[in-house]
This record gives sequence, C-alpha cells and structure tokens, in this order.
Amino acid sequence: MAKAKKVLEEAVESNILEIDLVDRNISLFEELPGILDMNHITRLTLSHNKIAAVPPGLANLTNLEILTLSNNIIEELPLSLSSMPKLRILNLSMNRLYNLPRGFGAFPVLEVLDLSYNNLSEKTLPGNFFMMATLRALYLADNDFEYLSSDIKNLKQLQILVLRENDLIELPREIGELTRLRELHIQGNRLTILPPEVGNLDMTSNKSVFKFEGNEWVNPIKKQLELGLSHLAEFLKSEQYRILFNRYSTNKPPVPPPCVDKAKKISRIR
Repeated sequence: MAKAKKVLEEAVESNILEIDLVDRNISLFEELPGILDMNHITRLTLSHNKIAAVPPGLANLTNLEILTLSNNIIEELPLSLSSMPKLRILNLSMNRLYNLPRGFGAFPVLEVLDLSYNNLSEKTLPGNFFMMATLRALYLADNDFEYLSSDIKNLKQLQILVLRENDLIELPREIGELTRLRELHIQGNRLTILPPEVGNLDMTSNKSVFKFEGNEWVNPIKKQLELGLSHLAEFLKSEQYRILFNRYSTNKPPVPPPCVDKAKKISRIR
C-alpha cells in the first residue's frame, strides 16, 4: 500500500497523466488518498485488485480517457460514471456485476466498453444501454444473455461485437443494420438459426473476423459453415434461405440446453 501512495504522490508532484496500480491488493478507494481530486489524469488502471465499490466521486476525474477496473469484485456502479465527458475506454471485465445503473448508456464519447465475464443479461440492462452513438467495440462475452435487444441497431459506429459464451437463443434481425461491423463473436451459445440479415454484414474481407462455432446449428447452416464463411454469406442472402428461415421461425427448432453450469462462475461467488 505504501508503494501505491508513493505512485500517487509522484503523480501530483510531477503532473503525471497516467496512473498504474495493478495488483496492489487495494480494496477501497479510501486507501488511495487524493486520487479523486486528480482531475488532470487521463488514464487510471486499477485491475487485479479487490475493489468492491466504485465511489460516485470518480466522475470528478473529468479528463480521464481510459479507465480499467477489470478483475476486481465490483457488484455495483455509480450512475455518475456515465457522465464522464472524455472517457473513451472503460474496462469492467471480470467483476461481479448483475446489473448496471439506470441511465448507464449516457456516455458522451465512449468508444470501447468491456463488460466480459460478469452476470449481466437482457433483463438487467438499462433502457438507454444501446444509445451510445460513439461506441466502436462492445464486449459482452461470458455473461447470461439469452436475447439481444433489437435496439442494437442504434450502435451505428460499432465495429466489434463479442457475445461468445452466453446463452443466446437467437439474434435480432436488426443486427444486419450494423454496416460497420467487422468482428462478430457468437461462439459457445445456444443458437440454431441466423437471421438472413446477417448476410448483409461483410464476413469475407481480410479485415473481418466472424466466429460461429460451438452452437447447435440446423443442418443447412452447418453445411455452409463447413464450406466456409463466403458460402455461408451467400447462402444467407439467398431466397432459398429466406424460405427456410421463415419455416424455422414458424416451427422453431428445439432450444439446446444451457451450454455450461454457470452457477460456479467466479463472478458469482459472494
């Protein structure tokens, strides 16, 4: 802890803009005297600690651009976090979040949001979550989503969407409106069919990354995936597939059982 205080003292004396306090056994912000007054800093890293609560006063760091709180034991967040005027990157992965504060989607310039490995679902997201117009990358891997809201279409700047290792049963057709999307990770879910609109996405360029494995696809999709992404992309655009999709939508295939027992997730240990 003495080393952490020394880092803070040096930051004040030398006007250091980036503070790195990784793996310092920090449990409380009170152990970091003066940190909430350092509104000159642009980057704060507090990953791999034991922080359970984030104080509303963290929003006083009005010049902060990058905030990393990954691998802690955070269960709740203050609403004030989403009012930070310059925050571009927020990493809250590997915590114990079951919900997000009302109004959480109000970040004015957020570009990257990592909420991987928490306990979030479509039932616990605030109503404005998909209103972050500047968001370029959204990481929701290893949570508890069964469905994804059609409001995903509002994230017009989104280039990376990571949904692997959830419990997704279906994807909304509106996902095809994300014309800038270059990475889609949906591995390890409970998906059986894809909306035809996924065929609107650029899955085949050398800059694209699309991952579909670990789902219980119906045979027509499974066969196209065996042939390659370009075959799948063309198949999804075909009239043949639209007919098949309508048929499957009317007579839905059985929903596969949950992929894994998530009751033993580290993020659920209290």
